[in-house]
Amino acid sequence: MSASTPASIEELRRLLAEQRYIADDGLATSVYLALKLARPLLLEGEAGVGKTEVAKVLSAALGADLIRLQCYEGLDVNHAVYEWNYARQLIEIRLAEAEGGPAGDRHARAGELFGPDFLIERPLLQALRDGRPRPPVLLIDELDRADEEFEGYLLELLSDFQITIPELGTIRASSPPVVVITSNRTRELHDALKRRCVYAWIDYPGFEKELEIITTRVPDAPATLAAQVTGFVQELRRAELYKVTGVSETLDWVAALVALDKRELDAATIERTLGIVLKTQEDMQNLRGDRIQDMLNRARAPGARTSGPAPPARG
Repeated sequence: MSASTPASIEELRRLLAEQRYIADDGLATSVYLALKLARPLLLEGEAGVGKTEVAKVLSAALGADLIRLQCYEGLDVNHAVYEWNYARQLIEIRLAEAEGGPAGDRHARAGELFGPDFLIERPLLQALRDGRPRPPVLLIDELDRADEEFEGYLLELLSDFQITIPELGTIRASSPPVVVITSNRTRELHDALKRRCVYAWIDYPGFEKELEIITTRVPDAPATLAAQVTGFVQELRRAELYKVTGVSETLDWVAALVALDKRELDAATIERTLGIVLKTQEDMQNLRGDRIQDMLNRARAPGARTSGPAPPARG
């Protein structure tokens, strides 16, 4: 266990709470075990439920640097791990040619072109480098968006915390980084990668937890407004939508309503601000007029304080 690892799950939850992140028992346990066992943490769940935020608050809580690799289709080694500074290499070659000198000296100088001075480090290699007070937190965000070939490349890093560069050899971290991998499950990740990780699924929160998140992250929101927004979002997640509203949209909505000096929800305000919580034209058209008022009435009802898992989004 590294010196920065919290002594217990309760201490970890306290550290996360200080960074205004509300973690339930299951997530806190998974994060703690990933730290204790020096294993990567794989977080899956729908978009907007707080997966990326875990890495951000963890780096702040541990006092460690955050190194982020945002994945996308076509991501390759040159953008994720390292590449050679070809422009600088070319300048070095021209200088050697201009200076002349014995052929052996020029050959030796050319051989140095693939040395550390000409290496451009990308996020994965940066995370393995020593020299920091604490090992960094490496966030590999939305890995499911990257190609399967790149996912396979990660296996060496996740198993041994090392990267092999043909011209330089193997670079290994003396103190492994804290690795957090997120996935929205647009495709299934390979079992070989999952076996190397501590796994946690982050679901949409129920009423009480989401209200606690709102009051923690937007403390200047009036209590009535926070409760009504929470209830309405819970209703939204039970509706048939193409894109289910995430916690990040909930927080954005509350912040916008506070900026508008709203103390309570009303149907007209909801309709004017729907673009903050709904992100498709079809969903916005489906929630106009009477349907908004019906959902608001249910959100205000005394029994509207629980919800099961949200139905899967369409499309």
